[in-house]
Amino acid sequence: MRTVAGSTDRIVVIGAGLAGLSAALHLAGRGREVTVVERLAGPGGRAGRRDVAGHLLDTGPTVLTMPGVVEDTFAAVGESMADRLRMVRLDPAYRAHFADGSVLDVRADPEAMAEEIRAFAGPGEAAGYRRLRQWLLRLYEAEFAHFIGTNFDSPLRLLGPQLARLTVLGGFGQWERAVRRFIRDERLRRVFTFQALYAGVAPRTALALYAVIAYMDTIGGVYFPYGGMRALPDALAAAAADAGVTFRYGATVASLERRGRRVAAVHTEDGDRIGCDAVVLSCELPVAYRLLGCSPYRVVPLQLAPSAVVLHLSAPTVWEGTLHHNLLFGQAWESVFDDLVLDGRLMRDPSLLLTRPTATDRSLAPPGRQLLSLLAPVPNLADRPDDWDRAGPAYARRMLDTAAGRLGFAPSTVETLHLDTPADWERLGLTAGTPFSLSHTLRQTGPFRPANVPRAVENAVLAGCGTVPGVGIPTALMSGRLAADRITGVPRGRRVLIADPAGRLTPASGPR
Repeated sequence: MRTVAGSTDRIVVIGAGLAGLSAALHLAGRGREVTVVERLAGPGGRAGRRDVAGHLLDTGPTVLTMPGVVEDTFAAVGESMADRLRMVRLDPAYRAHFADGSVLDVRADPEAMAEEIRAFAGPGEAAGYRRLRQWLLRLYEAEFAHFIGTNFDSPLRLLGPQLARLTVLGGFGQWERAVRRFIRDERLRRVFTFQALYAGVAPRTALALYAVIAYMDTIGGVYFPYGGMRALPDALAAAAADAGVTFRYGATVASLERRGRRVAAVHTEDGDRIGCDAVVLSCELPVAYRLLGCSPYRVVPLQLAPSAVVLHLSAPTVWEGTLHHNLLFGQAWESVFDDLVLDGRLMRDPSLLLTRPTATDRSLAPPGRQLLSLLAPVPNLADRPDDWDRAGPAYARRMLDTAAGRLGFAPSTVETLHLDTPADWERLGLTAGTPFSLSHTLRQTGPFRPANVPRAVENAVLAGCGTVPGVGIPTALMSGRLAADRITGVPRGRRVLIADPAGRLTPASGPR
């Protein structure tokens, strides 16, 4: 594995998002002097926050899986997640609402989920679910430690028994077709393929190896930290600070001071110079490449994932039949991906994600109020350059009316707290207004994704969802650890870790 040569005593991490925080913790735990430079006023990056009239809004990701990866990140500095973060497993993980009026609770426990499916679609589909669960588990075990959690210098490093195992499992086939082998009910297949939206591709064209995302939430489980999702970056930053990491918030990086092919210092717009032996750039890829003065060589241009419109709401009562996470599926399904991914247009028959965090933590809203967010995937600004500042409010009303029609509540009883559109994401510096970065096509998967070691600079490493392993909270945290490995090498005695179905990290067999 390629690592940074020479001294690596002083490290500057650019960006205090989840990947940057993870890199800082792993580097500090390995004895490095770490300074984190963040242009915002606090930690979190994409895991943003906004407080409105006593409501504590999470403006970034709302689905947290793989708590073992979070635990591993705290353990890098000898900390315990339990001492820093109070987290609960959501059961059910989701409630799926279908256009025909049927409802399915999605549970991680195998017996409970099999019984839900038996009552929903019959014993044959319940048996198919058990076979699907075993396939997802084998797929996950083949991928996690040896592909997702490993640095690659060349695609040739993929070759070996683990790649053969992944191939035999059908990992390079199509996701939707793989799930169809086990489940015939079209509604059920949605529950195990909708996660393709996170990867920015359609289930019928996505690689089956990305079904591992379905493993993470439908088998590994979905979790929520008390205090909201913001509690995660806050806790990571606090642990890093206690481990000696220096944070400089409200500081925008202006340039990197170069000496030959090495970065010698980071300069901020305020005129500060921070000397370093190596730098981790966990900012947006275009920003990182601009600072480095280079760009990745790509035969095919990078493809961005769709964006989203998120409507944050306050309601006086609980919407009947809703849980913490709710999937509101439209009648059409294939057309959702045709619209978003192929045609670059708004969904004609929207499928929505409704999150009600006050179902778990009442402190996130004032007494007597419920906090909700409604998310609709939309094309990014490169695929569809809409004027969202003008069109956003009208589209938000369509979203609310759609949810009201499916759940049976009066839109007039709901108060809008805040609206995020692709225009807002773009103002935050996110490329083409998408918070989901690069899509996970074959050309942007594993060693074919933009590498975390830019060849033009000897002591710079990338981290974040634009590089390996990809998009999502656990993968962002792992990206920070992979970046730290590039600087220090893999710590001696570090075990290959894989999370069990409950999300706990345990040693896995095979070479690192």
